[in-house]
Amino acid sequence: MTSYMILKHLHMTTAYLTITLFALRLLLDAVGRPGWRQTPLRFIPHINDTILLVTAVSLVFVVGYASAMPGWLVAKIVLLIGYIIAGVFALKVTLSKPARITGAVLALVQVSAILHLAMAKPF
Repeated sequence: MTSYMILKHLHMTTAYLTITLFALRLLLDAVGRPGWRQTPLRFIPHINDTILLVTAVSLVFVVGYASAMPGWLVAKIVLLIGYIIAGVFALKVTLSKPARITGAVLALVQVSAILHLAMAKPF
């Protein structure tokens, strides 16, 4: 298997795991189980997200997008920044419930858009 395929599959796996872990933490908060913050679930997503970002940057160089990134990739990066910000709001216990719900919805919409761009590469 080529380095591109290994990186692509690792990137896709960590992307799906990121979404799953985010949704799990949202669900645990929603059902009143904030105890996850004292478990490995507190730091495992950060390790996974680091691997996700390293594979993303590696793919940019392996594919040759480093010199001129296509529009869909730039859009993914902008959406990723928005997803991170919205995710922080969604999981911040000091914020009101409506603010956290808004953050969760925005984060999930943005991650859905990221997945669409990754699969369709429309522009």
